[in-house]
This record gives sequence, structure tokens and C-alpha cells, in this order.
Amino acid sequence: MGVRDKIHFTASRGEVAQSALKMLLDVYGQTPIAEANVIVALGGDGFMLQTLHEGLNLPVYGMNRGTVGFLMNQFSAEDLNDRLALAEEAVIHPLSMTAQTADGEIHKALAINEVSLLRAGPQAAKLRISVNGRVRMNELICDGAILSTPAGSTAYNYSAHGPILPIGAGVLALTGIASFRPRRWRGAILPDAAKVRFEVLEPMKRPVMADADSRSVQPVKWVEVELENRVSHRILFDPGHGLEERLMNEQFA
Repeated sequence: MGVRDKIHFTASRGEVAQSALKMLLDVYGQTPIAEANVIVALGGDGFMLQTLHEGLNLPVYGMNRGTVGFLMNQFSAEDLNDRLALAEEAVIHPLSMTAQTADGEIHKALAINEVSLLRAGPQAAKLRISVNGRVRMNELICDGAILSTPAGSTAYNYSAHGPILPIGAGVLALTGIASFRPRRWRGAILPDAAKVRFEVLEPMKRPVMADADSRSVQPVKWVEVELENRVSHRILFDPGHGLEERLMNEQFA
């Protein structure tokens, strides 16, 4: 909680979000980003992730003017200064992805939700998975694999039947996508200090793409993922509707 009265508004390109932006600017005005102490983002979860990735080191209060709004608060133009002053802050850290493509180039990206490996051709991917330098699975035949943070565990990870992870649990979820062999593999829960390496077997015959919060590279030969504790993202929620409570609610929905 604190005084957050210098608001910089930003919005996705959608008509609903743009209409809300105009309404709020008429009421509260616009503080230049260099002078702001809070960002109000209007849109859906995708736009929220985009805003956080811009790395402005300001708390971000999202209001849902998009489709999915797990990271967003309910939209209202009234009493915004009071809502911001009372808001609860959650601090989360992203995953760091390093990937080598077939041409030998190294690509780096950060992911707040998850890093996913996805088959990029008609045949299933073959992956070898190592954790902290030790091979844990010699061959996973699948459509892909996901390494998810707690904040992202209700997104793609959950749709692939991965677990929902509590904030502050100190773990990551490793989930297979349509795992074919081992047929009954249900993924793993790893300490968040783990460094996970995916090696793509038969990369030319079975091409694979790597995706970090919709930032994609392909075809990849290997991908390494670990938590980046040096980067922090600050998200604001209305009291009683924080990230921990939302993750709890998802498990009983």
C-alpha cells in the first residue's frame, strides 16, 4: 500500500480498451511515464504481460478491458486513486530462456508465465531433459513441454493438465504437452533454483520452436531455462483479490 497518485495510463489497441482509456484520461489526466509512480494498464492478460516486459520498474495495476483477465482487476472509472492507494502488491520474477537455433545463433528472452517448446512440424518432438546438469529423461516424445512459474501456472500449463502452483512456494512446474512416450509421464515439480536444459533430438527431422511469453525462435537445438531473480515485476491487486487468492480460487473453481 502507498500513495500512487501520479498515474500513467496505457491501453491495448482494442476498441473497448481505447474507449476506457479516453474515459480515464478525461477524469484523471495523464502523467508522463518519467514522472509516474504507477501504471494503469487497460486490456487483457496479454497486454498486461507486454506492459510488465517493458521493464519500467513501476507497479502495474491492470483493469480488464480484454478477454482473459487473470492478472487484471475489475474495471471501474470511479475512486481510482483510492483503489490504487489500497492495492496489494505482488512481486514476481520471470524465467530466463537461452536458446540456440540450428544456425548456431544464441537467443535470450524473459518469460513471466512460461517457456514452452512446441513441435514445429508434422512429427512429434523428441526431447532430452536435464536438471542442474543431470539427465533426468533421456527421451520424451511429445508435442512439446512447458516450464511454468507460479504466476503462469493457471495459463498454458494448466490447459496442458499441469499443476497450479502457489505464489511463494519456491517451485516451478515442468509439464509435457501430449506426451506419447513415456505415455504416463505427468510432469514434475522442480525447485525454483533448478536450471533446466532441453535438448532437441533429431532437430532437422523433428523441428521444435521455443516460446517465451509469445516471443518465439525456431528451429532450436537446445534451450536452457532458469529463474531470473535479478528481475522483479510488481503487480497491484484490489484488497482480497491478490494473486495468491486468485490461484487458490482456481483450484476450487
